[in-house]
This record gives sequence, structure tokens and C-alpha cells, in this order.
Amino acid sequence: MSGGAGRERPAPGAEGRPDDEVWQVRVDAKACMGTGICAGTAPGRFELRDGASHPTSESVAPAREVVDAAESCPVEAILVTHRGTGARIAPEE
Repeated sequence: MSGGAGRERPAPGAEGRPDDEVWQVRVDAKACMGTGICAGTAPGRFELRDGASHPTSESVAPAREVVDAAESCPVEAILVTHRGTGARIAPEE
């Protein structure tokens, strides 16, 4: 995580965007099996650490590969939502 005082720097393309044009990406580390499918589907968006996936940034500009990674997770450990509204983007319910 980068940035100061515990605050993360948004991924390229997310900074300066209104909240409704930025997505939040979270991984449930307890549910994650550490298969690496997400990292292979969305290179640079996820990394494996300590046997679990972690987003490289929790705030991202909308991107199809992030949705694909969430939908490819075999245990649905990845949740993508709109930062402004909290509406679920992926995986589909």
C-alpha cells in the first residue's frame, strides 16, 4: 500500500474521478484459496501474498479485467462495488 497516514493512493485513472466513476475492490482473505486466477486475469490488479490475493489498489477506475477477475474467482472472494453508491458490480448475485 502506498500513500501516507494509512491512506492508499488510487490506481492510475481513478484519481480525480467522481466517486460514482471509481470502483472499490476487496478480497475476503479468509475465503480466498490463493489460486492466482485473479492475478492471471487482471495482471497488475491483484497480487498473491501469504497465500491469499490482495488488490494492488482498493480504488480503481472501471475496467473489464477487474470484473472478469471477480467473476472468475472460484469462491467469490472478490467484491467489486461502486465507491460512491456501494452498488455491487461483480460478481453478479
